Amino acid sequence: MKPTLARLGLTLAACAALVVGCSSSDTSGGTGQAPPKMEPLSALGNGEGELNLIAWAGYAENGSNDPKVDWVTPFEKESGCKVNVKLGNTSDEMVQLMRSGQYDGVSASGDATLRLIYAGDVAPVNTSLVPNYATISPFLKDKPWNSVSGQMYGIPHGWGANLLMYNIGVVHDAPNSWASVFDGASKYKGKVTAYDSPIYIADAALYLSKTKPELGIKDPYSLTSEQLDAAVELLKAQKENISEYWSDYTKEVQAFESGTSVIGTTWQVIANTIGTENKVQVNTVLPKEGSTGWSDTWMVAAKAAHPNCMYKWMDWITSPKVNAQVAEYFGEAPAQTKACEFTAEKDFCDIYHATDEKYAAQIHYWTTPQKQCVDGSGDNCTAYDEWVDKWQQIKG
Repeated sequence: MKPTLARLGLTLAACAALVVGCSSSDTSGGTGQAPPKMEPLSALGNGEGELNLIAWAGYAENGSNDPKVDWVTPFEKESGCKVNVKLGNTSDEMVQLMRSGQYDGVSASGDATLRLIYAGDVAPVNTSLVPNYATISPFLKDKPWNSVSGQMYGIPHGWGANLLMYNIGVVHDAPNSWASVFDGASKYKGKVTAYDSPIYIADAALYLSKTKPELGIKDPYSLTSEQLDAAVELLKAQKENISEYWSDYTKEVQAFESGTSVIGTTWQVIANTIGTENKVQVNTVLPKEGSTGWSDTWMVAAKAAHPNCMYKWMDWITSPKVNAQVAEYFGEAPAQTKACEFTAEKDFCDIYHATDEKYAAQIHYWTTPQKQCVDGSGDNCTAYDEWVDKWQQIKG
């Protein structure tokens, strides 16, 4: 897949937002206690005629960026709900916008969902009112980042893995471990790249969970102070070999094409973008330790003024044809299993492992760290604001 330049700009904005959004220090509401008691919508009624959304760039296109890319206008005609979209640049911004009470729903990433749930900003979802939910990949349902005690708080939209990418003209040993950017990073000193985000600490924690079992790390987002310190030390050592940290994904494209970076973390869409106009060839791999990744969820505001339109939107955006269009435009795996029948690029779902449950099981999806451990192991974990402080120390 080779994204168009127009699509690249939007994907850049969205992907950069995903990473930058993880740097929020606002963990209020993410205590791990029970969310405020509220009931989901019991029955679907007529649309209210309007819908106000907060979305990542590329998730709710209306043809204004590209006349050929429009899944909002057909929805408006079918539902009678006029859609107004506010682009969210970061997860932190999305959380604050949702708390304004002006929006009906949001396409939230895993570093925002728990904050919204525990603060009572979003409502539980009656999935029976969203027919297309039935054929969404099972491995995206009832997960720690989108549900509490078996109650879904949204409808999964799309997902992806943070992969290891390397220049095959420079890195000849076909690495299959994150060791190549951690313990073995000195081999590529000054040419290693990594995320510019506190959530990247989870990548180090995941690696340590496999290589230093004595630390007792079971979940990369549930770290005690000792475990967090161990991950921080690993990242401080890695920094000596870093060429640059990236959040703007075109910077990683440029770094690999110029040769200033030869190995590091990436998304599949970035790898697909590199090398068409020059001789640089890259390969990606999901390392043997597994990886971190994202799973985005459409969530309904607790006090939505237009809840029926929001439910209609969630069903529309996860319908097979539309979910396929969004996934291809954005550069991620669709949540809808039937979407693969409608992708323009016939091998798109194979490239993104869209329905590969075994592949998806190797991904530890972004989840907001909290003092109340998100894996349920206790109440002695480190909260995200601590991760933010540590990340600043790592980068210096």
